[in-house]
Amino acid sequence: MTLPDGYRIIPLDDPARLDDVLEVDAWAFPTEHGLDELRQLPSPLPWGRMWGIEAASRPAGTLAPANALAGMYGAYELRAFPVPGGETACSWVTWVGVHPSHRRRGLLRSMIAHHFAEARGRGESLSVLNAAEAGIYGRFGYGHAAPTLSLTIPRGAELRPAEGSDALRGEFLTWDPEAHGDLVDALHRSVAQVPDGIGRPGWATWETPELRRAQDADPAILHRGKEALRLLVVSDASGRAQGYARFRRSVNWDGAVPDGTVEVRDVVALTPAAAHRLWSLLLDLDLTNRATVDMLPIDDPIVHLLVDARAAEARLRDLVWVRILDLPAALAARRYAAPVDLVIDVRDDLVPENAGRWRVTVSEAFGAATVERVGGGEGAGDAAGTGADLVLDIDALGAAHLGSTSLAALASAGRVEARNPRVLAAAAVAWSWPIAAGGDWEF
Repeated sequence: MTLPDGYRIIPLDDPARLDDVLEVDAWAFPTEHGLDELRQLPSPLPWGRMWGIEAASRPAGTLAPANALAGMYGAYELRAFPVPGGETACSWVTWVGVHPSHRRRGLLRSMIAHHFAEARGRGESLSVLNAAEAGIYGRFGYGHAAPTLSLTIPRGAELRPAEGSDALRGEFLTWDPEAHGDLVDALHRSVAQVPDGIGRPGWATWETPELRRAQDADPAILHRGKEALRLLVVSDASGRAQGYARFRRSVNWDGAVPDGTVEVRDVVALTPAAAHRLWSLLLDLDLTNRATVDMLPIDDPIVHLLVDARAAEARLRDLVWVRILDLPAALAARRYAAPVDLVIDVRDDLVPENAGRWRVTVSEAFGAATVERVGGGEGAGDAAGTGADLVLDIDALGAAHLGSTSLAALASAGRVEARNPRVLAAAAVAWSWPIAAGGDWEF
């Protein structure tokens, strides 16, 4: 990694640097809140895996202090990131920012190169992130691997019946992290394995203590005129919780006519009955006309429970971006929907160990792969992909890694070169997964 003259990279492993981090963050991501307010928020910062770029001296004629942070990034250490049919070690990139006084100097590229080396040294085969700007990270080899769905659903929207829904008890509570946090965390972790034996790739859980505290928090300065966070839990006859929703309401009045919104923060259901019961209750709250929810997987149960899907206003955007750091380890950690035996020729300018031809062999449906280099050492191969069934850049392989982006669809856009259609079809089926990848939190 080469930094521009006058800069150095330093570890940010001391919480005493919080103000410096918040200052850069507030410049990178404009906020209505001042430093005094931001300082009071529960911090998810992964101290020990935060890094900064420091301006080593004050440039002549400027007012900036010496040793000020010019940029920063962090990485959550997730040891159980869900991939198709399994879990793997993942480095989740977060809190990336460059102070506007130091833009256009290659600092982001330097931080990404540092991150790749640091994560690979820890044995993390994937780097994952949410992109504040979708156009940035493709040039570093990240592929868009999972979209997310936002819905606005009118009150009283008709749902298809689900057996057992009426037998579940719904309980409305004021959110209390001490009383309810462990239950919500357990349900959230469990739903990553639903349906049983399949699970949902990309459903990252709050593995670090800092992430958990930040997810549990409900600071008043972030209410924006809405009520404190509420909790809805649905349980079976034995009292065993089957799902939850965290939400808050707001009501506007037009004279004596209420126009309220239920803003759903997250919703988790372990069974079809639980999903039906949760949404039946959320869509029938007094003084409200609609429920809104962000960051649903595109095949979330509510999509298929709605009798009239058109009644729900939908918006789709990107959510999870995947960068493969250790190709053989990453491909061996997941499972494949069908047998396949092919050679891929991968281009990767930033991690040359990934580049070249690899034979991927899966002997049975939903089995693991053996991944072996074909030909010479790292970087072997040629521009024409001689001897390869598929030729693609590392970002396309990352986009397909969670099973929701089709290799055939990428080929139709010119991002995968295939020797023949039958090989492409076999690869697209093998890399697919029965449940769409997705998550429900950002950064």
